[in-house]
Amino acid sequence: MSFSRPKKWIALGLLAAACLAVGTPGAMAEDRKLKSKVAPSYPELAKKMNVSGTVKVEVVILPNGSVKSAKAVGGHPLLIEAALDAVKKCKFEPASEETTQVVAFDFKPSN
Repeated sequence: MSFSRPKKWIALGLLAAACLAVGTPGAMAEDRKLKSKVAPSYPELAKKMNVSGTVKVEVVILPNGSVKSAKAVGGHPLLIEAALDAVKKCKFEPASEETTQVVAFDFKPSN
C-alpha cells in the first residue's frame, strides 16, 4: 500500500503530534512557587576572576516540596557547584505529585 503525498504528510503530522502529546508526567504543570530560596555562596575563585552569569538548574521536586535531585543545565563551570548546593536547600510549595522545573541563579560580582 502506498500513500499519496498529502496523505503521507498528514500521517506524519499526526504521528508527530501524538509523540509530543505523550511527554513526561508533570512536564506541562505550572512551576511550583518557592517557599524559601537559598542564596548561593559566590565561589572565591569566581570572584577573583570576575566571573558572572546565570546558572540554570533542573530540579525534581517531591510532593512535600523538598528537592529530590538537581542537575545543572547551563552556566559557567565555576558557578555550578554553588548553585547546586543552594537549590538543594530550597523548599517549594507542596503539590499532589513530583514535578520538574528549572531554577535560575544569577551571579554578579560586587565591587
